Amino acid sequence: MEKVIKKLIADLLVQLRLDFTEIDVDTQEENKIRVNIGAEDPSLLIGHHGENLGAMQKILKVMVHKEFGEEVDVLLDVDNYKKRQEENVLSIADQKMEEAKNNGMPASLPPMSPYFRRLVHMHVLKNAEGKLTTESMGQGNYRQVVIKRR
Repeated sequence: MEKVIKKLIADLLVQLRLDFTEIDVDTQEENKIRVNIGAEDPSLLIGHHGENLGAMQKILKVMVHKEFGEEVDVLLDVDNYKKRQEENVLSIADQKMEEAKNNGMPASLPPMSPYFRRLVHMHVLKNAEGKLTTESMGQGNYRQVVIKRR
């Protein structure tokens, strides 16, 4: 599966005339794959606030589904851009978890995409030992996660 996905991505990038240096495919769990594209100039692949990266990920998911006939969760990254963002969001979540535990008041994270909100919800669920809960609040681009005591 990894070789096929690597070829699909390479073909897609060649068709889009986007330069890349390497493609790393890592199967994390069954039907969950993380792909990192190395590039000398990653900004074009990433786009403004990751828009190009998100669009390519959607295209890749469709291509993988068509190739294998099953739902495969593909996370596309460029020069670990998304991984660094995830680490940053989880670091902020850890700080907000401490705030909520220590002072008992709800702690709000900045507005973020559905992907990062879900990441925070799962992180708190896994690490709060049942003492904290999360809730998404707000609308559209202003939707954010609030962490509070149970």
